[in-house]
Amino acid sequence: MVTRHRRRTGNAPGPRPGGRWILLVAVAFGAAAFGWWWAARPVAKPTREQIRGVPGTAGSVERPERPSRSEEPVGVPEGGGEKLPPLPTIPGPPEPVGNLALLIDDLGRSIAELEALDALGIPVSWAVLPFESQTDEVVAWLAREPREVLCHLPMEASNGADPGPGALTAAMSLRELAGSTRRALARVPTAVGVNNHMGSELTADRRALTAVLEVVRERDLFFVDSRTSAHTVGYELAREMGIPATERQVFLDADGTVEGVREQLERWKAIARERGAAVAIAHPRASTLQVLREEIPRAQEEGFVFVPVSFLLDRSGAPQ
Repeated sequence: MVTRHRRRTGNAPGPRPGGRWILLVAVAFGAAAFGWWWAARPVAKPTREQIRGVPGTAGSVERPERPSRSEEPVGVPEGGGEKLPPLPTIPGPPEPVGNLALLIDDLGRSIAELEALDALGIPVSWAVLPFESQTDEVVAWLAREPREVLCHLPMEASNGADPGPGALTAAMSLRELAGSTRRALARVPTAVGVNNHMGSELTADRRALTAVLEVVRERDLFFVDSRTSAHTVGYELAREMGIPATERQVFLDADGTVEGVREQLERWKAIARERGAAVAIAHPRASTLQVLREEIPRAQEEGFVFVPVSFLLDRSGAPQ
């Protein structure tokens, strides 16, 4: 008997749909388990030598070896160099003990005395009498280099002493006082300031001195009150009028002896030490020059600084 095989048709039953989902879940679970195992596997770290040999990595640049003892940096102590020696202290310039301004009066009679004073080697302010025998020559000599020049204005003295040619007197009218002041200034055209020669009478006369100082103000000059009288109103009046001004503290050579000049010079320094500055007036005398030559270097060693008198002007006043 012949057995016939039945052909399957499309209507035959296939695998069940739920089996496919089970297969997909199993595959995903296996992949996740493999990834976890790969990430957690132990990996041997490369040695320092291996890292140094890999180009382009941070370890490829070898650090220099520690220098031998003979190559250690100078000044670094043994034991790690945690402490460095302190830097040396460089002292700055010392503070000045005081400023000293020297005003030389009564110039206009000799060129030789100028050369001796100039050889002192310090800033000097030069007060030139306007109508003396060599005023023109003295003014020209002083103008050869930048120097601080004042017109040493002759004024009437209360004791009757002669102040010299061109003196201003209290008997003059206000117009005469102003005109005489302008003529005196014309003889010393390089003057940047004015101080009184004698003048114990005129500097105590407020009315007369105002006429003089008005010319000083219109020329934009400063005023130094020589203080030839305790009754002077020169400094006070100049400040009231808005004129830069200062006043003398010491006459170096009032008695003209070497001992007297030396004593007054010590007083000059003492005032400058106490107040910070002081103005001294002196004259071109042999005794004065002798003491100045000896004492100026000593004063500088003590810390005193010599300055022009214009450095010590009071400019705080204003016209009323």
